[in-house]
Amino acid sequence: MNNLSNLSWALLSLFAGMLLTLSFAPVSYSYLALLSLSFLFYSWLNCTPLQAAIRGYCFGLGMFSLGVTWVFVSIYFYGHASVFASALLSESFAAFWALFPALAGYLSVRLSHLTHQRFLLGLTPLIWILIEYVRGYWLLNGFPWLQVAYSQIDSPYAGFMPLFGVYGTGFLYAFTAAAFSDMLYFKRQYLLLSTTIVLLIISGCLLKHIEWTTKAGAPIQATLVQGNIGQDEKWQEDRLLKTLLTYQQMTYSHWDSQVIVWPETSIPTYLSRVDEHFLIPLERQAIAHHTDLIVSLLEKNNETGAVFNSALVLGKKRGLYRKNHLLPFGEYMPLKPLSTWVLDNIGIRLDDFTPGGDNQPLLTAAGYPFITSICYEDAFGSEAINQINQAAYLVNLSNDGWFGRSFEPYQHLQMARMRAIETGRYLLRSTNTGATAIIAPNGKVMKQAPLFETVSITGTIFPMSGATPYSRLGDKNIIIFLTLLLIALLGISRRT
Repeated sequence: MNNLSNLSWALLSLFAGMLLTLSFAPVSYSYLALLSLSFLFYSWLNCTPLQAAIRGYCFGLGMFSLGVTWVFVSIYFYGHASVFASALLSESFAAFWALFPALAGYLSVRLSHLTHQRFLLGLTPLIWILIEYVRGYWLLNGFPWLQVAYSQIDSPYAGFMPLFGVYGTGFLYAFTAAAFSDMLYFKRQYLLLSTTIVLLIISGCLLKHIEWTTKAGAPIQATLVQGNIGQDEKWQEDRLLKTLLTYQQMTYSHWDSQVIVWPETSIPTYLSRVDEHFLIPLERQAIAHHTDLIVSLLEKNNETGAVFNSALVLGKKRGLYRKNHLLPFGEYMPLKPLSTWVLDNIGIRLDDFTPGGDNQPLLTAAGYPFITSICYEDAFGSEAINQINQAAYLVNLSNDGWFGRSFEPYQHLQMARMRAIETGRYLLRSTNTGATAIIAPNGKVMKQAPLFETVSITGTIFPMSGATPYSRLGDKNIIIFLTLLLIALLGISRRT
């Protein structure tokens, strides 16, 4: 392979990036992540920093072009842009995020010149995960899609997720890929590295059997309502009454449940418009049946003009949560005024929401406090562990109707499953068109509604107490540890 031309390496890297996408849901061939990452790391072992950056960029371009094709679906079918504008924007989106694997490649080769050869094995996976963190948490409010750990949610590496979360587990998996590329390239240390890999796999399998949290009360019967209101009709004023009646009628047949959950913006209007004549009568019925109803709607501060994407509990203890971690280019516009000028010129209008703020009080349903996340927020582990010691379970309200039957609903559900594993809590996830699901603390989907069907699902969850190691550590401490490890590796290597 060392005799390949630069063009051949670039094309193979593009293909390897596409291969990585197939390790995620809905294809879920988790072993493909190992093949693709091992190839990428191998390709960086004997090239210049610029060549590594180009190969990393091609890898990222293949990964994001295929993995986030749902961006095109959203812009074209629901944003009603032209085919050309939709293709241009979606590919520009992929081209931007492909810069991060390129940066990982550049830094890996650049820093390798400061590193003794024996330390190369730890260098690349550390840089890969630290770059994932910058992409997934920091830049533009974070874009954590297609982070490698999510592809392993059903593999032995899932055993490490309650301990180290998405970044710690991702590092261990990237280390495994680096070990394979190291053995292939240097043709050495076969016994040591293969033994290490086997021990990682066995450890992950054993850890999957540990229950880090315990049941804290009687079972709770919960119903999740999937209204399946078409995205094109959801916000039409003349469809509002029909939407409200749909959810109301689906709720009436489940008053025997202790918790009923509606999806994100299931009430597509402002709280002030529906509170007196719709919500208060509905709340009285919920109280009469000893049920707590969790709905979602918009809020507007008439004095400041601020608009919030909110969740509201109707029952004995009414409570309100305002979405805090907003979706860039969906709920707020970064890079103004350039971003608004581009969208205005292709005929797409988006409104800005206001973040709800950190450390909002937990909502309560069925007698227990729970962690609330609205749509995009369940992609961030740090959001799920905030106040987790007080929470008995998780609730996520989402709307993936913008993305049709693309990869996105499946990828999003996969990320939500990670939150259940990291926290050791049951997760109730209600969506407008799918994938609505009840998820166990080990990440297994207990019940799931089919996509694009008007349906409710009912199941039993338990309130949980206790904390996983990850929920005590959090992403930032894990990233600090990995950063110090990288610094130490470089320092020790230079002295050696």
